Amino acid sequence: MRREIYLDNSATTKPYDEVVEVISDINRNIYGNPSSLHTKGIEAEKIIKNSREIIAKTLMAENDEIYFTSGGTEGNNLAILGYLRANPRKGKHVITTKIEHPSVLEVFKFLSTEGYRVDFIDVDQNGQVDVKDIEEKVCEETSLISIIYVNNEIGTIQPIEKIAKIKKDAVLHVDAVQGYGKFKIIPKKLGIDLMTISSHKIHGPKGVGAIYKNKNVRLSPILLGGGQESLIRSGTENVSGIYGFATAARITFDNIEENYNKCKKLKNLLVEKLKSEIEGVKIISPGDSLPYILNASFENIRGEVLLHHLEERNIFVSTGAACSSRKNIHSHVLKALGLPPGCIEGAIRFSFSHTNTVEDVEETVDALKSILPRISIRSGGRGWKR
Repeated sequence: MRREIYLDNSATTKPYDEVVEVISDINRNIYGNPSSLHTKGIEAEKIIKNSREIIAKTLMAENDEIYFTSGGTEGNNLAILGYLRANPRKGKHVITTKIEHPSVLEVFKFLSTEGYRVDFIDVDQNGQVDVKDIEEKVCEETSLISIIYVNNEIGTIQPIEKIAKIKKDAVLHVDAVQGYGKFKIIPKKLGIDLMTISSHKIHGPKGVGAIYKNKNVRLSPILLGGGQESLIRSGTENVSGIYGFATAARITFDNIEENYNKCKKLKNLLVEKLKSEIEGVKIISPGDSLPYILNASFENIRGEVLLHHLEERNIFVSTGAACSSRKNIHSHVLKALGLPPGCIEGAIRFSFSHTNTVEDVEETVDALKSILPRISIRSGGRGWKR
């Protein structure tokens, strides 16, 4: 059997061995409820306290500015809905972009049915927002702006610091799920009020994440109950998951520059080999996008068909966001770039981690060279112009 080549790290990452070990150890030995007053509960509470401190340090934030959640989707919902619920006297105007993650887009669509005026900002062919477009929309009624830091499909990095400078009295929420752990993000320095991060994108466990909340920002809970997370979020804490998240964050940030540079070299190599060795390929990700993500389209190919042919060779990629890929929905991100349907149909996302190698890239390109001529007609793909 061929060795595994995993190039779908934007969907999820393989947990570090140390993360798997500490999760198992805590589940076996530190199983108390953190709210309990006895020794077993106090042990669990200390684990959460230490984990909160680790996550806070990665953001140069205060410990009490970090709130644990079940992941990016809950974090985005909590940040947006929690802020608007806590500040009902603020204006009924909110701003986001057309290329947000569904956990933001769907919230804003919901808000449009609840009496909010919603502006969905356009992006250019590189997925970049024009700060002036946002500035023109900001008014006295604008209560919240939500922007994805790194787009999960094409890797475009938005000018968050510039957006923060023109937000006036609005609160700025940033979905940093794809950016956290890839480069250093300091919310206070950038002018971010609320920020969402997730564990499983940095080789931690699934089902756990966090939000950063500036002390001056008020949030109301969207899950009511025991108020375990400083009354902002209810539910018995996932102690092992939280510590696994903190462990993954510690390892990731200890190697953040090395990992970034390695993935940059791998991405550049893949771009070079695609352009020089394969006909009919269009690189969709802009040149200054995050090194961890490369989106490319193959002419007269259906991406899903190509994905499964690569899978047969134990090479794993995606056709876009994992949360939408099973629903046979064309990428709203690629549509927002103005790409023709044929180009969108042929799109494949390659996403890297520090575990990938030059050999992974070379074998993937060799596989593409073998597969593409055989499926270009049978796959039913459309040319880029259609």
